[in-house]
Amino acid sequence: MTPPSNSAAAAKLPAGVLGLAALLAASAANHFVRPGFYYPVVPPAITFASGPLTRDGWIRISGVLEFAAAAGLLIPQTRHAAGTCTSVMFAGFTAGHLSALKRAFGPDGTKRARIIHSLRLPLQVPLVVWAWRTRLL
Repeated sequence: MTPPSNSAAAAKLPAGVLGLAALLAASAANHFVRPGFYYPVVPPAITFASGPLTRDGWIRISGVLEFAAAAGLLIPQTRHAAGTCTSVMFAGFTAGHLSALKRAFGPDGTKRARIIHSLRLPLQVPLVVWAWRTRLL
């Protein structure tokens, strides 16, 4: 008996899992292509001037975590754990989005930043729920 082809295996993946894995992989790649996009959501309180936990370091770490989450969701044996961890990751990212929103409404904030971060923050809720639901697929 021949093993299933990659396209046959992909066809068996639930759409919700495949969609979230694709979103995570695209976002993860973007962390390395356009790291500046993520600068505002890295809270200054957790960054250091040098070492692995600079702003760029946190962005690279989160990109790697998102790649790992995407891969974990695609493997049926790891999907439950990956869905749980991805939900926790998205919930944790909420702190960064709150920090960015607070700064956007601060004295140095701009109208554009206020709009962007006012829209980005509420997106965390459906992302947490979506990741949590992949545990059951």
